Amino acid sequence: MESQRSLLFIALMVVTYLLFSQWQQQNAVLPEQTSITQNQSAENANSDFVPESSDAQVSSVKSNETSAKLITVTTDTFILKINSQGGDIVEVKLRKFDTEQGNGIPFTLLQNGNQKYIAQSGLTGANGIDRIIKGRPIYTSTKSNYELTNDNLSIDLVFHDASGMTVTKRFTFNKNSYSVDVEYLIDNNTANSVSVQMYGQLKQSTVVESGGGMLPTYRGSAYSTTEDRYEKYDFDDIQEANLTKVTAGGWVAMLEHYFVSAWVPKAEDSNQLYTTYSNNFEAVIGFKAPAVIIDAGQQGSTSAIFYVGPKDQYALDEISDGLGLTIDYGFLWMISKPLFWLLLTIQSFVINWGLAIICITLIVKGGMYPLTKAQYTSMAKMRDLAPKMAQLKERFGDDRQKMSQATMEMYRKEKVNPAGGCLPLILQMPIFLALYWVFLESVELRHAPFVFWIQDLSAMDPFFVLPVLMGASMYVMQKMQPMTIQDPMQQKIMQYMPVVFSIFMAWFPSGLVLYWLVSNLISIAQMKVIFAGIAKKKEEKAA
Repeated sequence: MESQRSLLFIALMVVTYLLFSQWQQQNAVLPEQTSITQNQSAENANSDFVPESSDAQVSSVKSNETSAKLITVTTDTFILKINSQGGDIVEVKLRKFDTEQGNGIPFTLLQNGNQKYIAQSGLTGANGIDRIIKGRPIYTSTKSNYELTNDNLSIDLVFHDASGMTVTKRFTFNKNSYSVDVEYLIDNNTANSVSVQMYGQLKQSTVVESGGGMLPTYRGSAYSTTEDRYEKYDFDDIQEANLTKVTAGGWVAMLEHYFVSAWVPKAEDSNQLYTTYSNNFEAVIGFKAPAVIIDAGQQGSTSAIFYVGPKDQYALDEISDGLGLTIDYGFLWMISKPLFWLLLTIQSFVINWGLAIICITLIVKGGMYPLTKAQYTSMAKMRDLAPKMAQLKERFGDDRQKMSQATMEMYRKEKVNPAGGCLPLILQMPIFLALYWVFLESVELRHAPFVFWIQDLSAMDPFFVLPVLMGASMYVMQKMQPMTIQDPMQQKIMQYMPVVFSIFMAWFPSGLVLYWLVSNLISIAQMKVIFAGIAKKKEEKAA
């Protein structure tokens, strides 16, 4: 098989894969009302899990002459707001991540506006206050503003039940951490034993503004069980059927590009994972922990971890098994993970992420040099057979059967493998796709500068310099490989391939384009070395 056919095949594979991925990962659209009606009955059946009212404006809700209010918590990693009604986390701004590069405005991950995305938790079960109190309980707090000044900070929200039960909802924050420990302390001052179950859930609006550009990124929910360490459950899945799974440990999460929020219940508990869908286009994924029985006059507790922040692979893995898989490297995650580790290690030495990309490209291309050499050696052999191929075509004309037989006989005599140029390229594809997902999913590259005009490796090149240089490098590679394709149409396609790829890559993150450009430049250097070696051997043989 001619080298140009191989290159065309691989290029079309890449483009097809990326476009298909984008088609699969489109943002959620407005669901049909018929499906909502069907799911509404299921949601009502699960009302034990989901608060009846948790989103009322804090200024308009009163219970036991206590008004709900917002409690602000400031740490070194985020600014978080808690609604005293239910103790829900209704807003999170990430202090170390700007909304736009350099504008100094913290990125808002959770919010209780039109694009609702909040984290709820409470006590359900036979005596759960979030189940038996209409409108949900309103907690009291000693202050409305808290700030982390030491290594950790604990905030207690207190609610006194009319029956004599006191519930303290304790939030614990730690320095340099995006995890929040949420614990319920129950004082049973009643004359009878009580049974409560903690739940934690994430609620998000499924109707969002369109956008996202060329690259596919997942926005939706996911969960983990003992059978499935990581399973996506997108908004369409939630709309169509409510999830109900019982598992030891596990977790539930909401994902988007670079960021994640997750509830992680106790690993030793048997927890129920669930989803619901509301008639105002809001998807919910959550967990319900086992019942805690507290005898009269005794105390009990139940707790879970809430994470809200960047997709930090190693931090997430420490919290729960499989949570790091929310950094979705696709089906090649087993290759992407070590490549990310290598990229991270290199960056720790060179500091600049652009230089780290260049270094990892050098390492990967160097490691694949034996495959590259086999590929270009096969290309050289096929190039030498071009005159004989032309003679066969002239001899047999349009008789494809005889042409094919004669071609295979020539390959056999010359000891040439027609797939020799294609197979090495195919073997390199998993590496390319794995690196593609590493560059796409790594939050470390978000707003990371390189040099000069490239100040964000996760964004497109504003002046299209890298895509043009990449196209030029493809053109040089083509010129170094004499055209052996006889079909005029395929020849034209190959000639325009550099232009097509330049346009296609113009909207890709500059980090990806930088990788491809450097990879092409290394390939050009390798081709020069390999072809020079082949030519030298021919001269020695002729002498």
